Amino acid sequence: MKKPGMKSFITVLVLLTLAIALSACSGDKKGDDSSTIESVITVGIPQDLNEGLDPHQVEGAGTREVYFNIFEGLVKPDSDGQYNPAVASDYTISEDGSIYTFTLREGVLFHDGTTVTAEDVKYSLDRCANTEAGEPLVEAFSNLRATTIIDEQTIEITLHTPDTEFLASLTAAIIPAANSSPEDNPIGTGPYRFLDRSPQEHFTIERFDQYWGEAAHIQKVIFKVIANMDTVAMELEGGSIDMLARIPFAQAAELSDRFTVMEGTMNLVQALYLNHAKPPFDNLLVRQAMCYAIDPQEIMMMISAGKGVEIGSSMFPAFSKYYLEELKDTYNRDIDKAKQLLTDAGYPDGFSFTMTVPSNHPQHVDTAQVLAEQFKAVGIDARIELIEWSSWLSDVYVDRQFEATVVGVDAAELTARALLERFTSTADNNFINYNNPAYDQAFTSAVASTSDVDKVAYYQECQRILTDDAANVYIQDLPELVALSNRFGGYEFYPLYVQDMAKIYPVTTQ
Repeated sequence: MKKPGMKSFITVLVLLTLAIALSACSGDKKGDDSSTIESVITVGIPQDLNEGLDPHQVEGAGTREVYFNIFEGLVKPDSDGQYNPAVASDYTISEDGSIYTFTLREGVLFHDGTTVTAEDVKYSLDRCANTEAGEPLVEAFSNLRATTIIDEQTIEITLHTPDTEFLASLTAAIIPAANSSPEDNPIGTGPYRFLDRSPQEHFTIERFDQYWGEAAHIQKVIFKVIANMDTVAMELEGGSIDMLARIPFAQAAELSDRFTVMEGTMNLVQALYLNHAKPPFDNLLVRQAMCYAIDPQEIMMMISAGKGVEIGSSMFPAFSKYYLEELKDTYNRDIDKAKQLLTDAGYPDGFSFTMTVPSNHPQHVDTAQVLAEQFKAVGIDARIELIEWSSWLSDVYVDRQFEATVVGVDAAELTARALLERFTSTADNNFINYNNPAYDQAFTSAVASTSDVDKVAYYQECQRILTDDAANVYIQDLPELVALSNRFGGYEFYPLYVQDMAKIYPVTTQ
């Protein structure tokens, strides 16, 4: 693989800085009557929403970020990382975290015009727990013991075991009990409602004018599937899309001053995820050797001009009270040590394996290419297999038919639990087949603890175990560039994988 030189990176950064500076000097402002303007924004997305329309059965972050605009739970996260009442207007939590009591907001309407009732809320929560079948649709709801309707405006949730973090799970969508086919007919309570969909082309939502909260400013949002991410700058400049999150750095540098380029972080744990059920990744020494063989800083320089945050375990900096920055220095690159570990493991001449990577995510593809080059130094031959996102979800994530994959794992909720639970031995989403009794015990202790100090300590122990065990080859929390036409403003970054279209507004030029 040909490596770009430092000069090209400097050029990219200069152009990008210039674009940001120019956009900051824009005379645009929010229109006085933006809430009533009949406007349309087209947003590029790298893959279709192939998981169906049922919000309780969604795994992919790319689908969840779109559904954020359609569905709401009893509470809803904001851009500051706080959980605010949504379908509920207020709540209380018992001291031990075993009983959650919610007062429902009056007059909340579903997108079909019907009023949300206590029966709808009970139905939605019980459906997440899947109490009749026994297997929860939403993993955290396995702890749900009972949902009780106290009166028309009050719901009481009782847990099997205390869980002071369960509030985060109550972002789960409230949907109508009368809707017999949510997988085909998505009905929520959010600021936008589903309008239409053309598979592999677009997914369209429109403003719900009877929304209980602050109305969205844009009338219609079209999420357009971009088949070739190498042409996104042309798509933006040509006007076929107005916004793109996670635009590659080189593409961002090509944009004119008609666009604002904003920088945040993706809040993802990007790593080379290893299938522990496939030799040689069942060997600790091999996994440690792979960690010593790579240089995350070089990867970051090659794929994102050095931007992003190097990480050493399955946690990213947005979870500040849990995050352990020092873990990134556990395996500083040491080629000789990596070779010795491979020899001790019985692989003195290295080995070959395949990295299965979703082709529509250029940052993961680029990372895989740099990894392949770095592994050569210790005799490891890493081949790259590119597959479509839908195939990655079914083959890698669900069926676990892979050796290794480069991808970013997000937190569906603003909790450490959301990132770490997937590595417990019995978790349905433990796609790397990780199994460590010490880890299971630390995680169980964290969940059971009602002391925040103890909970933090146990979750940090989980991170140390993953790092010491070289569970995966950890790399970085990727930077996120968002390109937005200067015809719009109001974009906000979230500490979750979210695209909050209700905040975006059309602008007028002074």
